[in-house]
Amino acid sequence: MKTVLSTKMLSPSQKELFLNSGLGLVEYDALKIELLDVKIPFTYSNYIFTSKNAVKAFLQQTKKLDLSKYNAFCVGEKTKSLLEEKGLKVIEMAENASELAETLVKKHQNESFLFLCGNKRRAELPDTLIKNNVQYKELEVYRTNLNPKGFQRDFDGILFFSPSGIRSYLLENTLGESTLFCIGNTTASEAQKHSKNIIVANRPTVENVLVQAINNYKHL
Repeated sequence: MKTVLSTKMLSPSQKELFLNSGLGLVEYDALKIELLDVKIPFTYSNYIFTSKNAVKAFLQQTKKLDLSKYNAFCVGEKTKSLLEEKGLKVIEMAENASELAETLVKKHQNESFLFLCGNKRRAELPDTLIKNNVQYKELEVYRTNLNPKGFQRDFDGILFFSPSGIRSYLLENTLGESTLFCIGNTTASEAQKHSKNIIVANRPTVENVLVQAINNYKHL
């Protein structure tokens, strides 16, 4: 039986999808998220979220607020669903931060934003906004910490969901002959420094990474 390692704990429905395929699954969290004790100002109308972790930090402080008066601009369908479920109006959703930045420049040039981010945030979005004179402030609301764990075995496939996840895994393990399944091009770029056996999901969702792995081993 082929065995695949997921570098993040999967939800019950994601796990089921996987185990129904007859593949073995090992899972752990390569990263630990720490929400920071910072005060988020609620004087803005427009908030930028590039991850669900930033949304969680925001929601922790908005228990008594009417969220329907805030506008959200976000990356990823899961982040959008979480925001809408809590009553925020999602004005723009993009597949990645670069795409979101371009949309803000094109359609919301004269508005101002608060970007809630983590310590590992990438530079594309801030750089594009600065270059195009879009008014924004940035606030670090969570930290991504590496959570290394050594495995005394090899895996046929490894699922990676961020460049930090790859760095964390490599602190105590090697990639050997494993096929690496990456959630997007940014993660794949990091993987390419260490391996040529890479398959990139065609949509940046956890489910799509799982499907790529399942399809890859289905006929073996």
